Amino acid sequence: MKTQYDFSQGIRGKFFNQDAHMSVLIYLEDENLAFVAAVAERKNSDISTIVNGLISSDRNIADILK
Repeated sequence: MKTQYDFSQGIRGKFFNQDAHMSVLIYLEDENLAFVAAVAERKNSDISTIVNGLISSDRNIADILK
């Protein structure tokens, strides 16, 4: 590795994309993953949709309890 790099010809924001969408990677415990996978299979859906539904439900409950 060099001790110094020359960025004088660099262009700020060259690869920046304001409309870029970032996904968040979430790790589930084995029991929770098994539960969500079973629900997804039963509903003929994918795990992401089920997890989002569960989080939305929890948010609604939390709003009621405020």
